[in-house]
Amino acid sequence: MTDYSVLCQNLSAITEGVPYETANLANASALLWEHLPNLNWAGFYKMIGEKLVLGPFQGKTACIEIEIGRGVCGTAVAENKTQLVYDVHQFPGHIACDCASNSEIVVPIHVDGKIWGVLDIDSPVIGRFSEEDKIGLEEFVKVLEKVL
Repeated sequence: MTDYSVLCQNLSAITEGVPYETANLANASALLWEHLPNLNWAGFYKMIGEKLVLGPFQGKTACIEIEIGRGVCGTAVAENKTQLVYDVHQFPGHIACDCASNSEIVVPIHVDGKIWGVLDIDSPVIGRFSEEDKIGLEEFVKVLEKVL
């Protein structure tokens, strides 16, 4: 079981006072990769214009652009809410960047009241993410929003 309060404290410690977006996102994805078991991708997509564009991540190569409303990431932006997907193969319009992914959680990130992008985490395990993960990762994103 992941202790999200400690994970958030660690994120705060490594990003506080650091003015470099890419460095903060890279370290945040590395922190998630190190502390969450059973992942095959953990990273960020940033809104650029009207689409999500790949940012820092840990894992295999990934889709570079995602349209709003498409796939789990695009749906998270369109609905402006966290998407907790038990089985991605049952999600309408799922984008299979890595065919090994079986479950996914995507949390919108906000800066100045607008969607900045998303935190996207995939797992090869069906049903990997729980309501506890959702709550913990939303808190993780709140820490990150303070430095973006």
